[in-house]
Amino acid sequence: ESDKKYFDDVKGKESEELLFSYKEVRYPIELCSAEIFQALDTIEFRQGNVFLVTYPKCGECRFFCKIKIAPSPRLFSTHLHYDDIPKAVFEKKVKILVVFQNPKVVFFQNSYFDHALSWNKHMDEENIMIITYEEMKENSPGGVKQIAKFLGFSLPEEKIQSIAENATFKSMSNKSQETHGILAPMLFRKGDIGDWKNLFTEAQSQEMDVKFKECLAGTKLGAKLKYDKYCKY
Repeated sequence: ESDKKYFDDVKGKESEELLFSYKEVRYPIELCSAEIFQALDTIEFRQGNVFLVTYPKCGECRFFCKIKIAPSPRLFSTHLHYDDIPKAVFEKKVKILVVFQNPKVVFFQNSYFDHALSWNKHMDEENIMIITYEEMKENSPGGVKQIAKFLGFSLPEEKIQSIAENATFKSMSNKSQETHGILAPMLFRKGDIGDWKNLFTEAQSQEMDVKFKECLAGTKLGAKLKYDKYCKY
């Protein structure tokens, strides 16, 4: 019901009417406001909480499912840059799981490289773990084990397999109408690692290669993204 109301409200509006800027980042007016961002600083975070941070369309639904099925810390999900995360999150040593996907899959979503650079600076911090959609898709049980270890608990093998199976794209897509309603077709499209090749021209791909080299080549996050493996024809 609320999703349908959202689409009814935005129908026919120009893009400038749908977005507002907060700290030089654009956000959808119908989903958030400056007041909401300011209110984040009033939330009381505790050790044992988990912050799931993703760039839009980097597989947040899949990772949310993995953490949600696991034993129960309080979970927050966000797309914020590092500098916009509430200070209390760091003061309380909240675990932060950051998910990235290769930039050619999510190139149309705001500024990927600004987001990536903000987190690259903090990859070695004790309470931050960065993992990629690609590595999870290629070895989901291994990814579940990594996340569980980072969050400070162990899982029996059968639980690891159960979480991995329930959080596959196919499994989540089959339940998407029930879990995400009218948003399902947008949130669960294909889930393929190399689908960008069906959308990019060769010139566009080369342009992205140049941008990646300028921003992330030689960085720890750049290496983790395995750009040459996932982002080259």
